[in-house]
Amino acid sequence: MILRQNHEPYRRITVPNHKELAKGTLLGIIKEVGLSRDEFFKLYYGK
Repeated sequence: MILRQNHEPYRRITVPNHKELAKGTLLGIIKEVGLSRDEFFKLYYGK
């Protein structure tokens, strides 16, 4: 899947369309979008 941010800086990221992602793949995606691991988990879990 290609995800696109709809406002500047208009980032684009390709994410595999699988039920599960390898740990390294997920961490690479998090890094590519400019989040820290902690920021991602805070957004994901809402804590």
